[in-house]
Amino acid sequence: MASPADTGRPERKEGDLRSLLVTSVLSLEQLDLDLFRGRHYWVPVTQRLFGGQIVGQALVAAAKAVSEDVQVHSLHCYFVRAGDPTVPVLYQVERTRTGKSFSVRSVKAIQHGKPILICQASFQQDQPSPVKHQFHMPDVPLPEELLTQEELIQKYLQDPNLLDRYRQGLNKILAQEVPIEIKPVNPPDFFHRRPQEPKQLLWVRARGHIGECDMKLHCCVAAYISDYAFLQTALFPHQHYRVSFMVSLDHSMWFHAPFRADHWMLYECESPWAGGSRGLVHGRLWRRDGVLAASCAQEGVIRVKEQPSGSKL
Repeated sequence: MASPADTGRPERKEGDLRSLLVTSVLSLEQLDLDLFRGRHYWVPVTQRLFGGQIVGQALVAAAKAVSEDVQVHSLHCYFVRAGDPTVPVLYQVERTRTGKSFSVRSVKAIQHGKPILICQASFQQDQPSPVKHQFHMPDVPLPEELLTQEELIQKYLQDPNLLDRYRQGLNKILAQEVPIEIKPVNPPDFFHRRPQEPKQLLWVRARGHIGECDMKLHCCVAAYISDYAFLQTALFPHQHYRVSFMVSLDHSMWFHAPFRADHWMLYECESPWAGGSRGLVHGRLWRRDGVLAASCAQEGVIRVKEQPSGSKL
C-alpha cells in the first residue's frame, strides 16, 4: 500500500485516540458488491447533512471498488438534494472504466430512493514525470503559535458586552463535536462585522490518530475536512447581510502529493467571484513543509437579507 511521505515532523504517539473520521464517520458497511451504507456522526445546526461527510463517504465507496495499487487524483461531485440526518445514506458504485493508467468510478449517494449526491472519482497508477511545478505556500505563523477555534470562541464569550443571541450561537458551536481541529490564521472580525477580503487561512487536521496507511484513506479524510467553512469565505466582504440560505452546489478536488490528514495542513481559501445568488471558492491544502498536497473548488447558493440597523455586536 502507498504511504504518505514523511514530512520530517514528529507524529502523534500510537497510543493517541484513533480518529473518529476513520473509526466512525468514514466507516461504511458493505451490503453487497459495490453497495455500501454510511451513517452520520456530526450534523450541523442547519440540520442538513454535512456535505463533507457525503463527499468523504462517497470517495470511500469508490476507493473500495479499485485495486490497492492506484491512488485517487480527482473527484467531482454535485449535491442534488438536501441530506436527511434521520436515515442512513446508501452508496451505489458503478465501475465506469478500468484502464491501464486511469480508472473512473461513479457513485450515487441515495436516500429515500433518490440521489442526494452524484460523484465521479478518478484513480491513477503512479506515473513519475519531470514536468512539475507548484505555487509557493503563504508565509504564516505555525499552528503551535495560534489559538484553536474553540479557544477563540472562549475569548469572545468573555466579553461582557456580547449580545445574548450571539452568545447562544457561539455556545452552540462549542457544543458541536466536530472531528476536525482548526486554528484560524486570520480569524474574521465577529465583533464589528467589517467587510473583509474574501480570503482565509486555516491550519486544519483530523482529530485523533490515523497513522501510516493507504493514501486513499487520507484523501477521504481530506475531502471531509475541505468542505468545513469553505463556502463562508465568499461572505467575508458582505458582513452587512444576514444569511437566510446557504448550501453547496458542487465540490471538486485534485490530489497532488502524499500527505497525512492527521498532521497540520494549511488550508488557503479564497473567493474570486460571487453573484446571481451564488458564490465560488477555491482552496489549496499545503503540507507544513511547503508541498502543495491538494486543490479544491466549490460553488454554492448564497441568499441573504439586509442586517437590521443596530445589529452589530
